[in-house]
Amino acid sequence: MFVTVAALYRYPVKSMLGENLTHATLDERGVVGDRAYALLDVESGVVASAKVPRRWQTLLQFSAAFVEEPVPGQEAPPVVITFPDGSTRRSDDPDIDRALSQILGREVKLITTAPAGTAFEEIWPEIEGLDPDSLAPVHIVEATTARHEDTGEAISHFDVAAFAPPGRFYDLAALHVITESTLARLRGLAPDSDFDARRYRPNVVLADTSPGFIENDWPGQQMNLGEDVRLAYTFQTMRCVMTTLAQPDLPEDRNTLRTVAKNNRVQIDKPEVAGRWACAGVYADVTSGGQLSVGDPHT
Repeated sequence: MFVTVAALYRYPVKSMLGENLTHATLDERGVVGDRAYALLDVESGVVASAKVPRRWQTLLQFSAAFVEEPVPGQEAPPVVITFPDGSTRRSDDPDIDRALSQILGREVKLITTAPAGTAFEEIWPEIEGLDPDSLAPVHIVEATTARHEDTGEAISHFDVAAFAPPGRFYDLAALHVITESTLARLRGLAPDSDFDARRYRPNVVLADTSPGFIENDWPGQQMNLGEDVRLAYTFQTMRCVMTTLAQPDLPEDRNTLRTVAKNNRVQIDKPEVAGRWACAGVYADVTSGGQLSVGDPHT
């Protein structure tokens, strides 16, 4: 079956909404400009992430777009940030930190370089039918828990540099790919929920694939995107509470995560994340960069 690129996404600021692209440049660090910026919580020294919703889910009401196309190997250009009320500010405005802090209710700084030892946090949600023992390997939860929410839910603490390449604020990998067939399978399993691709924050959405969770079989394989880009698929994408959160045009829906956990648990043997996880999509390394466009083939 002929597989093509259905959509391309880039997220200039970590945990904010991003850009729906027709063309993108990829290098060994992923989509150029992806997660180039992040907010640093001044009090805790932690990078803000909507994976801790009670503190940071408002980030999903912001969006960010570059004022000009970023260039590989060069400093990221400024971004225009659209606030929840529709107003806009540039990242190089002198009062941008104050404006963001006022809306978020915490003092933050917009950064492009993480101080040494900077971490991000992730909550292990208590969802009906799920608990940390069933959602993720309990030994990882126990080893990384830094604090707990008032609800008792564990919050893990991860080093930003543990998986991400320098200059990017990724959690685990340079590139995230998901197929329309996986999204269609989830919709068939839970037709009352909206499995919009935006919930999963992929870089690449692939169309015209075979039915089912086909990405499960891709780790260990190398494939081409368009004429230039070559990927090495590494491991399946473990899903978290962020997929359940509200964002413009999408309601909060914890059944989106529950459905994944009930129907697609995958054993991942990568040492750092070894265990049986709720998965949808797949991570990849970019072994050869270049230009990529919507409609390009995946072979």
